Amino acid sequence: ELSLDLKSLLPPTLAGLPEACVELITALREKHRIVIAGDYDADGATSTALAVSTLRLLGADVDFVVPDRFKMGYGLTPGLVQAALAAGAKVLVTVDCGIASHAGVAAARGSGLRVIITDHHLPGPELPSAHAIVNPNCPGDPFPSKHLAGVGVMFYLLMALRARLREQNGFQDRSEPNLSDGLDLVALGTVADMVRLDHNNRILVAQGLRRLRAGRSRPGINALLQAAGRTLERTTAADLGFAAGPRLNAAGRLTDMRLGIRCLLAQTAAEAEPLAQELDRLNRERRELESRMQEQALDHVAETEAVGVCLFDPGWHEGVVGLVASRIKERLHRPVIAFARAHEPGMLKGSGRTIAGLHIRDALAAIDAQHPGLIERFGGHAMAAGLSLRESNLDVFATAYNAFCRQWLDETALEQVIETDGELESGEFNLDMVRALEQGGPWGQGCPEPSFDGEFNVTAARFVGQDHVRYQLRARDGQALTAIHFRGAGQAVTAGPVRLVYRPVVNRYSGTEQFELQVAALWSA
Repeated sequence: ELSLDLKSLLPPTLAGLPEACVELITALREKHRIVIAGDYDADGATSTALAVSTLRLLGADVDFVVPDRFKMGYGLTPGLVQAALAAGAKVLVTVDCGIASHAGVAAARGSGLRVIITDHHLPGPELPSAHAIVNPNCPGDPFPSKHLAGVGVMFYLLMALRARLREQNGFQDRSEPNLSDGLDLVALGTVADMVRLDHNNRILVAQGLRRLRAGRSRPGINALLQAAGRTLERTTAADLGFAAGPRLNAAGRLTDMRLGIRCLLAQTAAEAEPLAQELDRLNRERRELESRMQEQALDHVAETEAVGVCLFDPGWHEGVVGLVASRIKERLHRPVIAFARAHEPGMLKGSGRTIAGLHIRDALAAIDAQHPGLIERFGGHAMAAGLSLRESNLDVFATAYNAFCRQWLDETALEQVIETDGELESGEFNLDMVRALEQGGPWGQGCPEPSFDGEFNVTAARFVGQDHVRYQLRARDGQALTAIHFRGAGQAVTAGPVRLVYRPVVNRYSGTEQFELQVAALWSA
């Protein structure tokens, strides 16, 4: 699994690919307009941009629509179908959504559309009546990796489509598209969606990162990274996950993901840069919102004894509740669902994050079965899910959710365990060690960046930014070290011995490089 060459990539064996290819080839030959129905997160945006840009290279008449998060909600709804029809659709292709969209698929077919679903979310007991479904998590699908992101599923569909066109001599009047040109999008969407970086996903991400570092990525991704102050030739998976991804997601959280997709589809730096700057502005606004909501959430849970935590505040923004749920989950080590009022009167939208040991989508399915009608809609993954319910039902749901979590999670599961790679030797606190780690990976979900632990002595501490702490440390052998603890103000130790879990990193500033420790956890020793 150390081989990250494209030749090690799994072949396109997903069920549904033959049927999807037939539909797309017919659309190409008949000049039928294809409309991509996207989603409003980074995975959906990269999937949409990959589909639109590659299908255009194949000569397709293609456009895209994205749901209004606040009015239409998630997935292929009848409202989004109407938007696709208004865009002239004859063939509708979903990306990163659709596997639970029974009403939307029925509306599309009732309007005469051919429907192809590409998704990676877990299906319900019945599949929608699409003409083709491509999803590695459908029952009986032979594809060995079940961890493809939505953009990965679309990449595999395009691989299969190109192969089928080759067989049918479909490139006599045009050159074949180089699908590796889309790997920057695949890498960004895969990392941003936090799917498991199994061997196949690591290949996709590593190949996308190679293109970025070599200056062969698209202007929109370059502009997003530059807006975040990142250097392209040193791009890592962390830069995609913590710099480009959040800026892209900010559009879907606060306004309209079409802004993000336009940035990804930009043909030149001049076209991409103003769009990336607007996404950067939205991301700053998102951070301010998230910070306020997180403080309020911490007040709500100050004395909670719940195992499954439900949070709600009338003033919260529905586009940011998922981030709040994630932060509180990290703080409490409990499954958390945060709710905000939806656009529809009397309705709430919730976003949940969980800990190891509790599959949150399965938890919602079990509650839905026990309490029919309590949840209006739900869907998601093992670690993250979303749902809608009536505000009047929140207390009943919160009680049911807590009871399920309490039954499912024992005391061992509720104890937070931090795994490290042990202690570094005194001669390993240097830039060579960090550079070696940077060349490994790519690191991410299911393939965590190496972290270490050890005891140090705090010689100085100062607060920086809103709630960060910068430390001056002394190692056991007397070596002086610098450390940064993001969001660590509440646990600050101003002097004396401490035990740290940390990652060695390079602090690059004004053309200089300095070795430092990035603190993940800290205790007074």
